Order: sequence, then C-alpha cells, then structure tokens
Amino acid sequence: GSAKEKAIQFYHSCMDTQRIESQGTQPLKDLLNQVGGWNITGVGKAKEFNKILQTLMSRYSTFPFFRVHVGPSPFDLKTNIIQIDHPEFEMPPESKFKEKNYLEVTYQRVKKGKNSYLKLGGLLGGPDNGPPDSFSLTLSFISNLQRVVTPLQERQQRGMLFFHTTIRELQEKAPAIDWLSCLQAVFHPMPMNLSQPIAVHDMDYLRGMSQLIEQWHKERVLHIYMIVCLVGNLSPALDSRFQDARLELSKILYGKMATKMIPAERWRKCLTDTSFFFEPVLGQMIVQEIFPQQTKKLAEQMFSEIQDTLYGQLNQLEWMDEQTRQEAKTLVSKLQVEIGYPAHILQTAKVNLEYQNLEINEDTFFLNVVACLKVLRENSYLKLLQHRSQDNWHVSPWTVHSYYSIRHHMLVFPAGMFRSPFFHMEFPSAVNFGAIGVFMAHELLHTFYGYVLPGGCPTCNRSALQKSIDCLVEQYESYDFKVNGTFTLLENTADTGGLTIAYKAYKNWLKKHKEEKDLPKIGLSHDQLFY
Repeated sequence: GSAKEKAIQFYHSCMDTQRIESQGTQPLKDLLNQVGGWNITGVGKAKEFNKILQTLMSRYSTFPFFRVHVGPSPFDLKTNIIQIDHPEFEMPPESKFKEKNYLEVTYQRVKKGKNSYLKLGGLLGGPDNGPPDSFSLTLSFISNLQRVVTPLQERQQRGMLFFHTTIRELQEKAPAIDWLSCLQAVFHPMPMNLSQPIAVHDMDYLRGMSQLIEQWHKERVLHIYMIVCLVGNLSPALDSRFQDARLELSKILYGKMATKMIPAERWRKCLTDTSFFFEPVLGQMIVQEIFPQQTKKLAEQMFSEIQDTLYGQLNQLEWMDEQTRQEAKTLVSKLQVEIGYPAHILQTAKVNLEYQNLEINEDTFFLNVVACLKVLRENSYLKLLQHRSQDNWHVSPWTVHSYYSIRHHMLVFPAGMFRSPFFHMEFPSAVNFGAIGVFMAHELLHTFYGYVLPGGCPTCNRSALQKSIDCLVEQYESYDFKVNGTFTLLENTADTGGLTIAYKAYKNWLKKHKEEKDLPKIGLSHDQLFY
C-alpha cells in the first residue's frame, strides 16, 4: 500500500485499545527473549555487552549510553555527519532536587506505587532471581551516568558542542564501547572504517561513560539498565497498565515539574505517535487540506510586499552608511524564503519510496512500532549518504512556529501559521498584515541582528545607532512589568520594527489593491483592525 494507507493503518492499530489490552505483555515478552531476556549468563563479557547494545541500537532505536543521529556538519553545511551525544535520561538529575537521599526515596516510592514499573517488570519475567536491590542499583548507575554529563552552558563556553573526531579516536578515548561494530550495526549496509568522521557533542561524557561501564561491567546492572531502556522505549505501545505505570513514574520523578506527561486522550497520543513516524505523510495530508495554492500565492505576495517595504526603510536609516545599506539589501535579496511546506513533501512517489519496506498490520500496534523504528534507522543511513538539503526544516508543516536559520540564511513559515486568527483568505488585508504580516516582518528583521550588536557595524554612525538602541531599551523598561531592555533588545527590535514595517507594507498594499473589506458588525476602522 501507499505511505498514506500505512499511516492510517498505523493510527487505527494504535486506537484499537481492546486488541492492545487483550495482547497484554506477550509482544514485549517475545521481543525480550530475542535479546537474551533479563537474566543474561555472560555477565561481564565485553563481547556480549556490545552485541546486545548493537541489537538495541540497530533494531529498536534504543540508545542507553549515548545517542547517535545524523545531522548537518558544522564544518561543511552541504554534508551530513554522524553525531553522538549523551542519551535522553528518564530521570531528572539529582542536582535539581534538594531532597536528602533522593535516590533511596525515589526507589521506595516506585516500590510502593500502585501501578509500579517493578510489578510490571515481574510480569515481563523481570530480574526476580537476581539480587533484590537490582532496581535500586540500576537507579544508582543512571545517577552516576548523569553526573558525567557536561552542562550545556559549560560546553558552549569551552567550545565543546562540536568536537570533530573519528571512530579510531573514539575507540582510544572511550574503549568500553566497540564503536566500529556499533556504528556499522546502526548504519548497515553502509561501509564504515576507523577513519569515519564523527561530531561529538560531549567528549568528556563519553570518557566518563566508558569508565563507568568498565567499573560496573561485572554487575548485572548494565544488562538490566539496557533492558529497562528498551522497555521504556517500547512501553508506550503496550496496554494500559504500562501507560498508568509511566504516568505514575513521571509524577514520582518530576512531581509538579512533570512535563513529559502522557496525553490524556487516546486519539491525541495516537496522532503524536503517527506524526513521529510518518511526518512527511501527515505533512502532505495537512498541506493538501489547509494550504491550497491560492493561499500560498497570497502569502508569498504579502511577504514580497513586506520585503519591498524593508528595502525602502533601509534608505531612511540615519545611522547606516551607504556601503552597509547596499550590503543589507544584498543580504535580504539572497534570503531563501520557505512558505507553507518544503517542496519534497508533495512528491508522493518519493514519500512512498521512503516507506516501501514498511509492513503495517492493523492487528498488532506493538509490532508496528518496532517496524517503524527499523525504518527510522534505515532512513538515517540514507540521510548520511545524501547531501544535506535545505529542504529539511526544523519544524513540521503543521507547526505554528516560524523561524530564521542563520546557518542557511533561510526564513521558514509553516502552513500551520496561515490559519485563523493569524491569516485567512477572506479576512480584510488589515487583519492579515496586522497578524501574520507582523510575524513575517519580525523574522525578516532577525537577519540584521549583527548590525545592532556591539562592533557589528564598524562603518555605521555608532552614536546615532546607540541613541536608537537606548530609546528602545528605555521604552521597554518603562512598562509596569519588569523587563531588562538590554537583555531583550534583539527580540524587541524585531517586534517594534516588525510592527512598523508590516503597517507600512499594508499601506503600500492598499495603493495597489484599492478594495479593502470592511467588518461592519465590529465597527472598527482599517487601522484599528490592523492593530
């Protein structure tokens, strides 16, 4: 079937809670047996450890110790590179909690829980004949692993966010992992060798992680931790007992800070899961539904008007010298603007090709999730082979979130932005320019941040520019609510400037399109409608 048919079948299998409940834990039990179950015999053998790790990473997209993904190379924007980072931990770091003996307290709470994961572990043939404190030890191991993560701010300050390395160097610095075999498994059938370039986001973490694995390698904890990660990754596809346990665990771990709550409505959860695995398919369906060609055409005409207005405004800036003015105009003219959706999303044949090897069965949601994880892995291998395309957005077409990418000098306005109350084909132009038009102008002004920053425009009239900056800072700090006008300067510049440009663009639009719709029942003038 087509990718669209498979996405619909996947959604239906997720919504079939009766069947999911009747199958219970059996699908996961069968899968756990394939990876050696809980009670592994070859404890302490590095070969056995790496073999299971490879299986988890390549078949089930489960990354217990480090995360592997493909992304644009910071060293060459046109190519993709393998990137390695620390995993996403289910537990909040201990440093966030002032509670004494946090780990012990957490363990006792989980143990007493009505829907405890520990009880479900028993249902899955969990480590019942192992040491009684194996789960407590696992919590302790996770905590130790989290401690070796370098805080993001520190990594940024030390320039550690993109450390260029190779598999050979990784093997030397973090020898507990068989890096070549692991990455060969993840990116099969692509050939890998020790010279393969890698971008590492936290090399200190990988060193510390390797030392921890070597310290704990004689314990069953490493294996139990890997199985816990696999169960955690796949449990959303299981029956309500697992959903209740996940919710309970979130409340225990995060309390009021529980941001990872499971959606209450089943359809919402199923839609989230479907969009995760079938983003290009859902993107195409939504675009066809809410963003016809005439909407795209009007949105592009509006943006063009705003761009032209900006050119006019640049001529009136007192602080900008002529050379910088021309540079700024060139900057705007070279801008890549994406409105609605990336072009490839409407190429049905290409999307179908992406999912051609995927088999979906409406009877088994769990196996569908496993099959989709395999396709995700295969697609990451294809991404590595391909040149980096600027078609790849950071957001889905249905998202209500526009952005400017400095790296690609590109503005993105997803189809989700062009909905009421921001935009409608039947709205008066005043409303459209006052809503989506302001967003467009705001994002467009992000391209000029460099000029406003200290030293950003050496040939400009700095005193005139500083006078404008001081005026804006003072304006924002004069409001009743506390605002640090200097700290928020760049966004404030885009907000106030965006409003001015969108208003002038609207006035220019009216000169070309004489007729303007009224909203007589509201009783507001066109200018009032804009604001």
